[in-house]
Amino acid sequence: MKTLALTVGVVIWLTTSALAWNHFGHLTVAAIAYDHLTPKVRTTVDGLLKLNPSYKQWVAGVAAQDKRKVAFMRAATWPDLIKTSAMGYQNDGERPTGPDAARNIGYADKLMHRYWHFIDRPFSPDHAGLLEPDSPNAQTQISAFRATLTDPHASKELKSYDLVWLLHLVGDVHQPLHATSRFDQQQPKGDRGGNAVKLCTKPTSCEGKLHAFWDDVLGTSDSYKTAITKAKALTPADAHLAAIPDEVVWIEESFQAAQQTVYAAPVGVGEGPYTLDTAYKTAARELAERRIALAGRRLANLLNDAMCPG
Repeated sequence: MKTLALTVGVVIWLTTSALAWNHFGHLTVAAIAYDHLTPKVRTTVDGLLKLNPSYKQWVAGVAAQDKRKVAFMRAATWPDLIKTSAMGYQNDGERPTGPDAARNIGYADKLMHRYWHFIDRPFSPDHAGLLEPDSPNAQTQISAFRATLTDPHASKELKSYDLVWLLHLVGDVHQPLHATSRFDQQQPKGDRGGNAVKLCTKPTSCEGKLHAFWDDVLGTSDSYKTAITKAKALTPADAHLAAIPDEVVWIEESFQAAQQTVYAAPVGVGEGPYTLDTAYKTAARELAERRIALAGRRLANLLNDAMCPG
């Protein structure tokens, strides 16, 4: 039975669909962050992650000397993994409703909280009406979870839960389409962070999504070894930008990047479909690499400051 449980965990890991940089992006962010944690904070997070119910699956088959870093990296994907039916979590929708949407009760919470992954800051290129973002959202939850890590009275179990969400959400808000929704005359209800904008990815298929393109722009590997290699190959984040601690600023950066780069030509107004050219794909990859590098350093700084202040 124990072997079966591990097998199921591995199948979930390999087959689940991911959002926001996909698994590879989140693994890469976490690899950068782990290498910049202080020794004391690294020890603390290693202990907290062992309280996650998926910890054994994260480290199954991993060499002993690599288990702590790999667990940290795979923990960053857990909030996406719980969206699969096999994990037993309840899909409570894409929009928050009711008091349970913002609750913070640790692993006893079996809601997926999909709406924690993004903040739909609105803009319009053609003066369409705008809808303000729902709350709670990625911004409110980063703030709340950071506060838990600094709270001396919070339980280790709650800190573990909030830590895992932070590992994920810091990466999420550095993906431009997790910080915006475009409203226009053709899509007056918004494009849901590019999920309602179609792309032609093959000569005979125009069912791709702009959001999915940006999730996958750096690759789709689930290999932690590949992610570690990618993390080391990225140009280090600008030190001054990496030192910015405010998630509101991070989200503003992504919001501006979405308008300037994500929705640039050949992406036009409306649902499309559009065919991305080489220049667009190159600009997207370069922006994504900068955002991933920044997210990793900022995540490390957040954890170092919250868990070992002074």
